Amino acid sequence: MAKHRNIIGLDIGTHSIKLLSAYKKPNEDGFEVLGQVQNFSLGVRKGVVIDPQKVGETISSLVLNAEKDTGHKIKSVYANLGGSHLSCISSKGIISVSRADRKISEEDVDRAIQAGRTFLLPSNKEIIDIFPREFIVDGERGIKQPSGLEGVRLEADVLALCCFSPYLKNSTQAVLSSGIQLNDFMPSSLASAKAVLTPREKELGVAILDIGAGTTDMAVFEEGEVIDVAVFPIGSENITNDIAVCLPTDVDIAERIKLEFGTCEPQGSKKTKVSDRKITIDGEEPLVFSQKKLNEIIEARVCEIFGLANKELKRISKNGLLPGGIVLVGGGSKLPGIKALAKRELKLPCRIGIPESFFSLDNDPANATLCGLVMHGFDAEEENRGSRINIFGWLKKGLRHFIP
Repeated sequence: MAKHRNIIGLDIGTHSIKLLSAYKKPNEDGFEVLGQVQNFSLGVRKGVVIDPQKVGETISSLVLNAEKDTGHKIKSVYANLGGSHLSCISSKGIISVSRADRKISEEDVDRAIQAGRTFLLPSNKEIIDIFPREFIVDGERGIKQPSGLEGVRLEADVLALCCFSPYLKNSTQAVLSSGIQLNDFMPSSLASAKAVLTPREKELGVAILDIGAGTTDMAVFEEGEVIDVAVFPIGSENITNDIAVCLPTDVDIAERIKLEFGTCEPQGSKKTKVSDRKITIDGEEPLVFSQKKLNEIIEARVCEIFGLANKELKRISKNGLLPGGIVLVGGGSKLPGIKALAKRELKLPCRIGIPESFFSLDNDPANATLCGLVMHGFDAEEENRGSRINIFGWLKKGLRHFIP
């Protein structure tokens, strides 16, 4: 049996921490899932690791369980990065073309992109990634691939993704303290986008909204490139808390009510039925609540999330202007009626994003980030492997001159 390389994705969330082990067979499009494990999250608040030791212990437990289930040793992972400390800054890098014949080289393109990194940041902030949006050659805009073109002046319009350094350090410590290596971090929304968005949607213009427990992550794409990343400090746990306060009841019962009876079907819809439902909890007074009231509680909070998303789209002048629409993922996207509500509030087409490239894995939008991390890891390792092969080929070709 041919040996395959396992890719491990680690999704550190507010409610739970998940680990997925998968591999890709040669000449096949999909991934074979070896195992998936998860546990309740301790030491994470609003997507941010606040207690690296507790998170590290949870990761260690997940790694041990995954190794027992799959029979494969786990040495390294690709992990997500979340929290509203993530922010985007637009920047420009300007250089003079270096070659005498004025042909733009790959080195010139790299220099222009790196020049886009040179802007002032607070001492506790750092750049974690740079996304080129367009290049400008001698004033001519809208160029995606400037290499080989002639010009004197090259500008790179880039999007810099920044984070709060102490939080990045906490996430790094949490993974390393579990005894495994950290290959790379990827923002949750970009990982989810990798798993569920199509190239056509990214070209037309699309936004992905990842509704997690503690936060909602958004990424916007146009012409195949990332044009915005934002994180809102509201998630599906806020819906649970609202139910607990408004009914009133304790949080565990509120979570049960949300999962069993919750819907954000817009009021007036044919599917919405106004009725009283009774839930009996052993040892306590029966709790009676109106379905209409429950709908109102949930709809108000979901509308607030969509309002924040719409405000961000207005800020970048894309509200109502994304032909690819809105793609919803995350645990919060499983609420009945949320797609219709998103269409109404955001005035855009909407669908629920399901990772489809993973065999024997549940069709669950909550797995989008996890699957995207595995896909990112596979692409990164294929790129590294290709580079090693190219270097080996170059060395082999050079040594031929010395072989008698």
